[in-house]
Formats: sequence, C-alpha cells, structure tokens
Amino acid sequence: MSITANDFFREATLRICSSLEIEESLFSTLRFLKQEMPVSWMTLEHYDKDLDTIRIIAMVDENGGRGVDLLTPLSAQAQEQIKQEYRKGLRRVHLIEDPMADKVCHEMLLFHKIEATSLIVLTLSSGKGTLGTLVLGSEGNACFSRQHADLLSLLSEPFAIAMSNTLKHRDELRLHDRDFFWEATTRICGSLRIEVALSRSLQFLQTYIPAQEAALAYFNPARRTVTLNAHADGSGGRLVDLEVVYSPEVRVWVEDTIQTEEFILNRADEHPIAIPLLQAMGKGRSSVLIVRLIIEKVWVGSVVLWASGWDKFSEEHMRLLKQLKQPFFIAMSNSRRYRELLELKELLADDNRYLHEELQRISGYEIIGADFGLKEVMEKVRSVASLSSPVLLLGETGVGKEIIAGAIHSASSRRDGPFIKVNCGAIPETLLDSELFGHEKGAFTGAISQKRGRFERASGGTIFLDEIGELPLEAQVRLLRVLQEKEIERVGGSDPIEIDIRVIAATHRDLETMIREKTFREDLYFRLQVFPIAIPTLRERQGDIPGLVQHFIHKKALDLKLKAIPPLAPEAYDQLLAHHWPGNVRELENAIERAIILKREGPLSFPDLGPRQEAQEAAAPVMPTSGSYNLNQVTSDHIRRVLKVTNGRVEGKEGAAELLGINPGTLRHRMRKLQIPFGRNSTDTK
Repeated sequence: MSITANDFFREATLRICSSLEIEESLFSTLRFLKQEMPVSWMTLEHYDKDLDTIRIIAMVDENGGRGVDLLTPLSAQAQEQIKQEYRKGLRRVHLIEDPMADKVCHEMLLFHKIEATSLIVLTLSSGKGTLGTLVLGSEGNACFSRQHADLLSLLSEPFAIAMSNTLKHRDELRLHDRDFFWEATTRICGSLRIEVALSRSLQFLQTYIPAQEAALAYFNPARRTVTLNAHADGSGGRLVDLEVVYSPEVRVWVEDTIQTEEFILNRADEHPIAIPLLQAMGKGRSSVLIVRLIIEKVWVGSVVLWASGWDKFSEEHMRLLKQLKQPFFIAMSNSRRYRELLELKELLADDNRYLHEELQRISGYEIIGADFGLKEVMEKVRSVASLSSPVLLLGETGVGKEIIAGAIHSASSRRDGPFIKVNCGAIPETLLDSELFGHEKGAFTGAISQKRGRFERASGGTIFLDEIGELPLEAQVRLLRVLQEKEIERVGGSDPIEIDIRVIAATHRDLETMIREKTFREDLYFRLQVFPIAIPTLRERQGDIPGLVQHFIHKKALDLKLKAIPPLAPEAYDQLLAHHWPGNVRELENAIERAIILKREGPLSFPDLGPRQEAQEAAAPVMPTSGSYNLNQVTSDHIRRVLKVTNGRVEGKEGAAELLGINPGTLRHRMRKLQIPFGRNSTDTK
C-alpha cells in the first residue's frame, strides 16, 4: 500500500462528500481508488424489501457516473439468499473471488451485462439498520485481494452517510417532482383551447425555469415542414400559423425521432435546428429548450421554451420539462382532434345548409302556382313568415299543406333551425306523449335510455303538426300547456324544459264542427287559429295543372332514372282538366307516376280519368245559367244554386260544402271573394 490508512480515509472521504450528486462523488472516488486497487466500476445498491429485489441507484466506470433507478429481477433462490443475509446481517466487507459462483452476483451481472473477475461488497449501515451495499468490480486479469477489501472497509461510514443523504434527497425530490407534475398537468390539461392551456402552463413553469415565451409546434409530414400553432408570453396565449422550412440536410435531423428527443440550445441562434425557428419568431440571441412529444413512436409535436440571451437553461430545467412530455402529448393530441372536430362541424353545417336548400328545391318548396292559383296563399305566407305566430293550414287532403308549412319555415328567421314534422294521426295513442315530449331513462318498460321528443328537437325551429284534428283530447290538453308555457316535461321527468318553437298546424277536418261535437278543445282551437290559411283545392286552381304536370314529369323521370323526359299525348291535358281531382295534387302526382310506369318513353295519356260529378249535384234541380263564360261568374252561379238546394246551409251533413266536395273554410273564403252572403248576412241567396 502506497498510502497510510489515515491518509486513505481522509482523501477518500473528501471525494465521497465532494458533491450532493452521488454519481459525481462516486466518479471522483473511483479515480482515487484506482490508484490503490484494480477497480473498474462501482455501483451503489439499495435492497427494496417491498419488491424483494436490488435497486441500483448509481453506477460509475472510467467514462463517468450517472444516477439511475434500475431494478434487478431475482430468482426465488436469489431472493431467499438476500433475505437470509440481511436477516443475519452482512459482514462489513465481503470479498467475492468468483462472482459466477454466487447466485445473487451472477444474476445481477448477467442482467445488467457487466463483466467482473472479482467483487468487493461493502455493507452500508445506519442506526436504523442496513441501507444497502457498495459493489466494486475488477475486470481482466487483475483481481481484488483481502488487503483491498480491508482498506475499503474503512470507508463504510462515509459511504453510508452519502447513501443516506442520497435516499433522503431522492425522496424529497420525488415529492417535489410529484407536486410539480400535478400542478403543471392541471394547467396543461385544464382547457381544450390549447393557447389558454399553454399560457397557464408558462406562468407556472416560470417559477422553475427562466423561460420568457413558450410555443407548440407540429411536424407536417405531407409538406415536410414544422408549423407553430400556439404561442404564449407574458401577455397571454394565442393561436398562430407559422410555417418553418428546413433545408434537406437539417430536415433529416429534424425528422429523426429515434436518436434525439430533446435539445438544450443555449446558443440557439447558432444552431441549425433553431435558426429557422427563431427567424419565424423574430428572435435574435437566444436560449431554447425543445422537447419532442414522441410516445410509442408517434410524434404529435414539440414543446419549445425560449429565453433571451445565451446560457439560460440547465440540465435540471430539461429534467423538469421532460416530466411533462406525456401531459403535453395528450393535450396537443386532444387539441388537434378538437380543432379537427370543429372544422368538420363547420363543414357538416355547411353541407347541411346546402342539402337543406337542395331538399327544399327537390321537395317542392318552390311552390308551383305561387303566382296563379296559390297567389293569395303565398301573400299570406310572406306576411306571417317573419313572425313567430302560430299558423293553422286548412284544406282537403293532398292540397299541399306540408309544402306550404315548409315554405313558411324557409322564409322565416328560423330557417337555419330544425323543421320537425309530426303526423298526429300516425302515432299510437300509447306512444304519443313519449314521441311528442320525450322520456327519461326507466320511465316505463323499454325506456332503456333518455329520449328527446319532437318538441324538444324542434327548439330553435318549427314544428309542423299535421292532422291536428286526430289528436286525442288528453293530448290536446298537454299541447295547450306547451303553447301557453313554452316548456315541456319528459315522461318520467320532473324538471320543466324550456323550448323556443314556432307551431304550424294543419287539418282537413272541420274543427268548428268537432268543437260542437266535443271532440276538439275550443281553447286549443283559438290558440292555433291565430293566422288561418285556407289552401284551395286543385279543382279551384285548374290553371296550375299544366305547371304541376311538367314538374311531376321531370321529378318522376329523375326518380325512375329515365334517360329522356317522356312527352304528353295530345289529349292528355283535356283528360286532366276534365277530372274532378278529389285527391287534389297528391292524386295528380300519383296519376303521372302511374302513366310513366306504363309508358316510360311516352306519350303519356290518362284514359282512366274523366268528368266526375257528385251524386248530390247530379240530383239537384238544374238552374238556368247566366250565359256568361267568365269563370268567377260561373263559379258564383254554381255556388248560389247549391246554396238554394241546401237552404243556405254551408257546412254539416248535406250542406253546400259537402255537396261541392270542398272544405267549409275554403267555401266561405270563396264566397267572401265572390261577395256571396252567408250566415246572418244572408236573407236571400239569389
């Protein structure tokens, strides 16, 4: 030995206690020990009783030292050996001349791929028991001797103190890191707006890292560029769109996600990766931290911290920032998906508006006859469309009440809202409340989930209640409450739900007669009849038949995928105009479809249609005509003749409306226009 025991102890102890970082002090000690013994490497180990294994907390060799936290999986036999040795108490120093013969040493060396010809194991103890061990290994032909082991035993206490301090420091650091990670993560993941999350994160990180600004960037593989999409500084966060283009040589380095995942660039303005980035941000002399967000070989982007000037960041700053890789990865992934969803939502809304307009065009919201037979109706539509007042549409089956309802909705301020159609006569009475008002989960057998009703779905738009006269009285009471209170309650629910709807109702029935017969509520009738619109029958607007015929021919040819539009036969219009049309426009549409099916290439004719007269009209006494060819005069004379037969009775059984085959409201409207008195104003029908 070339040094005395006291000098050895003093010199070694100075090195063991030279740094708070255990890997640095171990490396310094290793270089000193190499002067006295053939040591090649050292490990500082702690036995984890909970896991029954050895935990290496520091490793050093001739290339340097590093703090680690490496577990060594042990076999059951090796675990039992460790337990017995710790139970008995290890000798202060143990020389192992054949490491491969010792079960624990053999498994440790094999697992960590370390070579050793001999080992010295120094037990490190405190007043509370054994802390762990210091293991020295020799390689090559040189081996440790007993003299080396005895000399090393002098350092048991200094190494024990160093290990105790290291374990305590790591526990404190673990608690510190846990709090740091928790506080930072709550800010990173606290908002779907990534610019807000980045600003909050920067404010917190500035208490640990001297960063002045932060940015998030992602790599665009299609364009092979890096884009800054969020930036934050002392004034807050904001979305940006700065594209950074790299040269082909640097791009190879940027795209390499395996070799390097983080950069500490304390002279960033001189580094090829940072120069384009700083130019895009308008920065000069700078320090930059870059952590690339790569998890499971997926690179979603990078976190960039910036500070003015050189040499602002350290390894500790990088260590802290790297802890937040996963939260930033999740936040950035969620943000990009959220922005994609918003963009898709806007595209969907735009597509929905386009399709809605196309549907309106195809389904006939472009009213055929708007300037002729339906001119008065359309004037009323334009008058009421801009309001939110209820509208009651009256007319026979097939006159186009749904088309008029759609036209009112399309011309209103609610046109971008939903237009919900409800056929009141088609819903079973037992399901009526659930369909109209919705239900809560478990409200009845089969209610396995919450369901919104038609009224709730129509909020912000229009609900069209077709065949309102078919509603049961119980449902009429609930509908009246909805119209009065502007709120509903789901079946099985107790909380009222406010709704903002416009109600359009329609019926082919005589509601006034139903009120007298106690089958329709009078208060509901007056609530709905704020603005009634009587839609004339096809018989009353025969001038619209040619336009409707051409419209339906083109529509059915498109539906049936015909190559050409079939022409009409010369006699077709005479046949169509001579028909009585009890089914109105719907009957006309069906007749044209039937004709096209029979003769797809044309010409289209309608031999099954012809003049039809009501039986009651045929039985009525024939009155002399006025001899006029004026349509209004002929219509007036005919109505007066029928009123003469019914003794002035307009509606009810054997009334004029029934004999004429039209709705009583439509007949009254026509009589007012032709100045034919009725009711109390009628003393004599000439």
